[in-house]
Amino acid sequence: MNIHEYQAKALLKEAGASVSKGVPILSLDDMEDAISALPGPVYVVKSQIHAGGRGKGKFKELPDDAQGGVRLAFSPDEARSHIREMFGNTLVTKQTGDEGKQVNRLYLEDGADIDRELYLSILVNRDTSLVSFVASTEGGMDIEAVAEHSPDKIHTVGIDPFAGCTSNDCEKLCDVFELSGAARGDGMNLFPILYNTFVSTDMSLLEINPLVILGDGHLRVLDAKVSFDGNAEFRHPELAKLRDLSEEDEKEIEASKHDLAYVALDGSIGCMVNGAGLAMATMDIIKLYGEEPANFLDVGGGATAEKVTAAFKIITADPQVKGILVNIFGGIMRCDVIAEGVLTAVQEVGLKVPLVVRLEGTKVAEGKAIIDGSDLDVIAADDLDDAAQKIVKAVRE
Repeated sequence: MNIHEYQAKALLKEAGASVSKGVPILSLDDMEDAISALPGPVYVVKSQIHAGGRGKGKFKELPDDAQGGVRLAFSPDEARSHIREMFGNTLVTKQTGDEGKQVNRLYLEDGADIDRELYLSILVNRDTSLVSFVASTEGGMDIEAVAEHSPDKIHTVGIDPFAGCTSNDCEKLCDVFELSGAARGDGMNLFPILYNTFVSTDMSLLEINPLVILGDGHLRVLDAKVSFDGNAEFRHPELAKLRDLSEEDEKEIEASKHDLAYVALDGSIGCMVNGAGLAMATMDIIKLYGEEPANFLDVGGGATAEKVTAAFKIITADPQVKGILVNIFGGIMRCDVIAEGVLTAVQEVGLKVPLVVRLEGTKVAEGKAIIDGSDLDVIAADDLDDAAQKIVKAVRE
C-alpha cells in the first residue's frame, strides 16, 4: 500500500523526525486556511499523487508556461494561483504513463533554506535479506541515473536485525553524507528513528529524496515516499485510513476483495492463471508471439468456483481486452473447479471476445468434459505454446 507524501511526513514527524511544516489541501475550500497556517513568504505547492517525477511533470490542461507538479510561490497570491491551476487537473510524469493522474490532493509546505541535498532510502536488500539504508550525496536526482552514471556514489549499509540501527551504523551514514557539526548530530538521532519506523510499521520502502542540510546546518526530511508491505496489513489496521482508493486501479481494488493477485497492464489479452510463476510464463509467451498481456492474474492454488468467477468478471470489465487466455495447471487447483467457474462467469457477464482454455493436471478430464459439454464458443488448447498461438491468432482476426 502506498501513501501520500503528507501522510508519510506526518508519520515520520510523530516518530520524532524533523520535517517542514505543511498543510494538506483536500479541496479548494481548504486553501485559505492552509495559507494562513504557514508563515511564508515562501511556500511550496506539491501535487499529491502516487507517482514519482512530480516536479518535472506536465499538466494536460495547462499551457507550457504553467507546468510542474511541485512549485515555489513567493507570496500568498502566487500560492493561490498555483493551487487553483493544479487542483483537479491531470499530471503526467515518467511514472504515470501518458494517461497521467488527476491531482485530487495538494500539500502546501513552508519553504526551506537548502544548502545541500542528499538521497536516503530504506528497503530490504534481497541479496543479504537485511533491512538496509541506501545513501548518496546526489540527492534530488533519480537514483537510477546516479546508479548508471556514478555507481560509486551509492552506498549501502545493512542493519543487523538483532542489534538494530546502532551508533556505528549511524556513523557510517554520516560519513557517507560527509556530515559534521549540527547535521551530524541530527543524523545520529534521525537514522534510528527512520529504521525503527520502517520495521515497526512493516514498510517495504521508505525513500527520502531529498534529505536536506539547511542553511543553519541542521538536517530535515524534505520529501518522503512510503510503501507498506501488503502481506502485513492485518497487523496495522490503524494504517488502513491512509489508503487513497482514488489512486488505485478499480479492477485491482475489486481483485483485493476476493484475495486475487491482480495487476492491470496495457495489453489486449486477458490472462487467468494459477501460480505466479506460470502467470509470468504465460505473459512472456504472449509477448513472444507479438501481443501484450492485459493483466497479471493469479487465482491461487486453492481457488473456488466463486473466486474464479470474480476473476473472470474483472478481466472482462477491462475494455482493452480483446481475448482471454485461461491457463491452469492443476496441482492443488482442480481443473473441474476452474471449468465450472469459467462457465458461471460467462453466463453472468456474457462472452464477447475469443476465449482459449488450456487445462492440465488434477481432474483435467472432468474439466475438459465440462467445457466441451457447454454451448460456449471456446477454443481448446493442448499446451501453453498452442494456447498462446491460438489466442494471438484469435485477437488478430
